[in-house]
Amino acid sequence: MKDNCESFDVAKYFAQEMEKDKNLSAGIAAIKTLLMVLEKTKFDTVQELHTTIKTAIATMKETEQPLTAVISGCELFSRFITLAKIDDVTMEECRTIMLHRGNVFLQKLLEARQIIAKQASLFVQDGCRILTHSRSRVVLEALTVAAQSNKRFHVFITRSSSDNEGERMRTDLEKYGIDCTLILDSAIGYVMENVDMVFVGAEGVVESGGIINRIGTLTMALCAKEMKKPFYVLAESFKFSRLYPLNQRDLPNEYKYPRKSLKGDLSKTHPQVDYTPPAYITLLFTDLGVLTPSAVSDELIKLYL
Repeated sequence: MKDNCESFDVAKYFAQEMEKDKNLSAGIAAIKTLLMVLEKTKFDTVQELHTTIKTAIATMKETEQPLTAVISGCELFSRFITLAKIDDVTMEECRTIMLHRGNVFLQKLLEARQIIAKQASLFVQDGCRILTHSRSRVVLEALTVAAQSNKRFHVFITRSSSDNEGERMRTDLEKYGIDCTLILDSAIGYVMENVDMVFVGAEGVVESGGIINRIGTLTMALCAKEMKKPFYVLAESFKFSRLYPLNQRDLPNEYKYPRKSLKGDLSKTHPQVDYTPPAYITLLFTDLGVLTPSAVSDELIKLYL
């Protein structure tokens, strides 16, 4: 088994999946990588299998991809494939069963974005104005579905410093003929009074129903709450995470900072994400249904039963 494991480069395959499809979530890419680990590696015992999976997850956690979705996606995947009854079967049969379950699980997740987009697009009405933060693949999908239904609306997009992903979001929306305006991150308060709703994605949804997302999401949620604008989150269920932060300091550093910065002075490093408590979230659109923040913990229990 050792030779087989060493012949498959987890980090390289994970990076290739991310590079191959720019719209692929890091969580989905991680799950695809674990499936390939199962396919390429021979196991003599179940313990060996679990150890190899854990090693692969640890390798992906060391990359510069968003950690929240990678961890939650891998945990849920591991839980799902091990639900299979594997008594009285050979290890090869066990591997076949797990591969089958893993592919079924992956297919469900690949359909999740479209399910969420259809739900959220129903909330978009002709003439409405929507504010969104940075670039979210699932928000982009929802807005394009709404536009394909011949709805006319306007989208305000934050530039999202420091990588300016909002510019890419604007380009994507304009391809579908959607009117949009790119704004400075600091203009959120100014624009908020002119919008009808806020749509944001999430890197992770925690047990409380709050979210971990691109830095600046909390500021947007606070403004929306103050100005009584609905704040909607669009997130796939594989991003549901068994974390329960109470504030920004409760988020583990590995979630907040680039991996290369963790060994340095974090007081001089800008966090990449922030935590938005459930009190500021109106509804979450997920592939499990439209949820209130308080319903998230129940869905997490179901996922991990």
